[in-house]
Amino acid sequence: MTHVEDELTSQPECWTRAAAEADGHGGALPVPGERVAIVGCGTSYFMAQSVAALREGAGQGETDAFAASEFPRGRSYDRVVALTRSGTTTEVLELLGRLRGRIRTTAITADPHTPVMAAADDVVVLDYADERSVVQTRFATTALTLLRAHLGLHTEAAVTDARTALTKPLPQGLVDCTQFTFLGRGWTVGLANEAGLKMREAALSWTEAYPAMEYRHGPISITTRGTATWMFGEAPEGLAEQVRGTGALWVDGGLDPLAELVRAQRLAVAVAAARGLDPDRPRHLTRSVILAGAQE
Repeated sequence: MTHVEDELTSQPECWTRAAAEADGHGGALPVPGERVAIVGCGTSYFMAQSVAALREGAGQGETDAFAASEFPRGRSYDRVVALTRSGTTTEVLELLGRLRGRIRTTAITADPHTPVMAAADDVVVLDYADERSVVQTRFATTALTLLRAHLGLHTEAAVTDARTALTKPLPQGLVDCTQFTFLGRGWTVGLANEAGLKMREAALSWTEAYPAMEYRHGPISITTRGTATWMFGEAPEGLAEQVRGTGALWVDGGLDPLAELVRAQRLAVAVAAARGLDPDRPRHLTRSVILAGAQE
């Protein structure tokens, strides 16, 4: 079993622990009414997109998501939350340094022995969700579960669905597809983006991700036999039939959307295996991006 497989199968237990601990981290996490930005890089940026949509949709305050390198210098927030598994990512550390003394910051990380511990005003450590893999799985979904629970949006049904996602066979013919498109709406757009990233990282697959309503505005033109189109959450009316009409394989995400991401993680590993690739050694990637000689 690869590190990726071992780590992705442990997600139900990680989610249960994170949800149980959410109240204890309340002092470090955004409170209702705060204007908040959530930042990250790669997978963490896509999780930030999901959290921002969930928080604002829950009426808890204006919430934006940015890649850490693209944070708008002139914009004011009450708090900035940084998601960083390694605690060493250059762009995140530089941003936290710029914000010190100006905006309160919180870091959610997996490693308590890294520079982010001193860079942020508040820190939440999810060390039980840390990973050996370059390709993120359980840390990202555990951090999102923590924040869903903090917002009062997590239920045990998500954990139950995650267990189903780990055991239910993937749709017939899915692994053999040559192109994968992931669709989301609202908070699940970030999950769709992350599913695409997993397929690129682990399986070197041709993948795309879009807001579901945008799919008709051009991208559907490349959909054909050999394409899989996977919906995270409820699909817009008529879209499934339109996709099936192209000859593509339609995958209807019937589980909790975060559990659907677990299924997509499994797909990435399965496609990697079918292509003779090692998902623990993704091409051109390292566990953390640390830029030599980086300056603020």
